[in-house]
Amino acid sequence: MPESHRPTASRKADHIRINLEEDVRSTLTTGLDQYRFVHEALPEIDLEAVNLTQVLFGKKLAAPVLISAMTGGTKQAERVNAVLAEAAQMSGVAMGVGSQRAALEDQSLAESFRVRHYAPDILLFGNLGAVQLNYGYSIDHCRRAVEMIEADALVLHLNSIQEAVQPEGNTRFSGLARKIEAVCKALPVPVIVKEVGWGISGRTARLLADAGVAAIDAAGAGGTSWSQVERYRIGDSSLGRVAEAFRGWGIPTADSIQMIRQAAPDLPVFASGGLRNGVDIAKCIALGATLGGMAGVFLKAAVRSMEDVTEMIEEISAQIRICMFGVGATDIKTLQAVSLVKDEGKISYDA
Repeated sequence: MPESHRPTASRKADHIRINLEEDVRSTLTTGLDQYRFVHEALPEIDLEAVNLTQVLFGKKLAAPVLISAMTGGTKQAERVNAVLAEAAQMSGVAMGVGSQRAALEDQSLAESFRVRHYAPDILLFGNLGAVQLNYGYSIDHCRRAVEMIEADALVLHLNSIQEAVQPEGNTRFSGLARKIEAVCKALPVPVIVKEVGWGISGRTARLLADAGVAAIDAAGAGGTSWSQVERYRIGDSSLGRVAEAFRGWGIPTADSIQMIRQAAPDLPVFASGGLRNGVDIAKCIALGATLGGMAGVFLKAAVRSMEDVTEMIEEISAQIRICMFGVGATDIKTLQAVSLVKDEGKISYDA
């Protein structure tokens, strides 16, 4: 059966503190710096005509922005999630909560995830660790996670390296594709699978597509290194030094998006992992993504105020809009067809 919620909740508090206070960036870059748009001095469109909206899973998004899965399970996390949800509602963007495992094991923690009353109209994602399906979790647990927050979809996250460097990590990952498939078939909402910062390969994308997932979040390397987060949590022990060695592990975000796109061309791809601004999100969309997600920057803004989060979303949206104007793309679909230039020349990617 699943372990007690107490160490789970304690880890969540540690994770928030470490992300706010320590340098936990990967030593890899996202790979997006290798790509640039071809500027069109005569775009033949008006800036006012650029449309950032799209419909995803039946919900209209005002911009292709996702406040990525982050937190929950503590009082501080409850405040952060409330602020993020209010900002998402005001801005018309999507949001995901952090892993709901602690709240399934202790119902008193569920309120820290319940944000629907702050954001009745947003596209909202629930979240569980996929590996928990090998540690006593069932389709019923997944259904309860969705019902707990009235989610529009459920994210199952993959974090094998993080689990491997945790003293209490869950590392039995065998047979998960079959169990993910069972969840996809049984749940009344779409299932999305995401990494947490090491990227999704073409092989994994094919497994997930065959399992029936509705979308894949690349969550590539270049942003937060969760092995480095665990290294700070563990301290300078032998296991901490083991974790430190994986700070440069993973598939850069730009590469992962293209691997997924080639392996599963019919699935929506979410781009996350080290994205810094709207230009990065626009590049990801041109590489084949549907929207771009950020976590750490929104966490730091949410600790300050809801106004800081909404201002950040407005700035990111303006950056995306100007990128689209600069390449003559009037909507997201057109932006997805725009060619980028790589340092060596036009994109040529062989997964």
